[in-house]
Amino acid sequence: MLIIPAIDLKDGKCVRLKQGRMEDDTVFSDDPAATAQHWVNEGARRLHLVDLNGAFAGTPIHKPVVEAIAKAQPELPIQIGGGIRSLETIEHYLDAGVSFVIIGTKAVKEPEFVEEACKKFAGRIIVGIDAINGMVATDGWANVTEVKAVDLAKRFADAGVSSIVYTDIARDGMMQGVNIEQTVNLAQYSGLPVIASGGVTNMDDIRQLKGQPGILGAITGRAIYEGTLNLREAQLLLDEQAFLVGDADLLFLLVHCCSSKWLVG
Repeated sequence: MLIIPAIDLKDGKCVRLKQGRMEDDTVFSDDPAATAQHWVNEGARRLHLVDLNGAFAGTPIHKPVVEAIAKAQPELPIQIGGGIRSLETIEHYLDAGVSFVIIGTKAVKEPEFVEEACKKFAGRIIVGIDAINGMVATDGWANVTEVKAVDLAKRFADAGVSSIVYTDIARDGMMQGVNIEQTVNLAQYSGLPVIASGGVTNMDDIRQLKGQPGILGAITGRAIYEGTLNLREAQLLLDEQAFLVGDADLLFLLVHCCSSKWLVG
C-alpha cells in the first residue's frame, strides 16, 4: 500500500480545498515543482496531481506545470486528473511522462469513453469517483448526480481500468478521518483496486487502512502539508506491515501496474 501526496493546482499554485470549494482554498506553495521534489525527498513513490482549474473548465489548464514535474521526476509514477475529456489530452499527458491519467466527469457522462481509453492506453487509465453520501459528483464536484458510486465502479470492472480513486467529498480537506467502510465496500463490490482519498489525517487513519482488502493506496494532502501526518513514517509503517505479513495490497500493485518502475520509483 502506498501513501500518495496530493498536489492540487489552482492558478499555478499548490493549494488545498475544503470539500472541493474553490473559494475555500489554502495556498501551500507557489512552486508546485519544488513541492513535488520535496515529497520525493520525503519518500513518496507516487504523486497525485489535480488540475483544479481544469476540472471546472473542462479542459486542462496546468499542462506546463504537470509537464515540468514529470520531466523532473522521470522515474516516479505520476497520476493526473482534472479536465481530462479527450483521447488527445490523455495521449499528451502520457507522452509527457505521466504514468496514469484519471478520468472523472467524462466517466459518468460517457462511460464508453473510458472503455475506449482503456483499449488505446492499456493499464494507464484510472477512474476517479468523487461522491457525497454515496452519490457521484461531477464537474469539479459542482454537480451531484443520481449515480451511485458503487454502481459506477462496477460498470468499469471489466473495462481494463487500472484502479479507482475514490474521494469522499464530505471528508476531503476536513481532517476528519477516512470513510473506510464505503471505500472498502467499493473495492469489494467492483473487484477493482481502490485508492482512498479524503480525510486522511494522522497515523491512526493509516493503521485503520492498513491491511484492508482491495486498498491500493491512500492519497493525503492537508495532513502532510500541515504536519499531522509524516509521509515517511506512514510509508515505513505500511512497508513493515507488508514485509511482516505479506500485504495483499502489494499483490494488487504487482498485478495491476504495468512496470516495476511505477511501483517503487
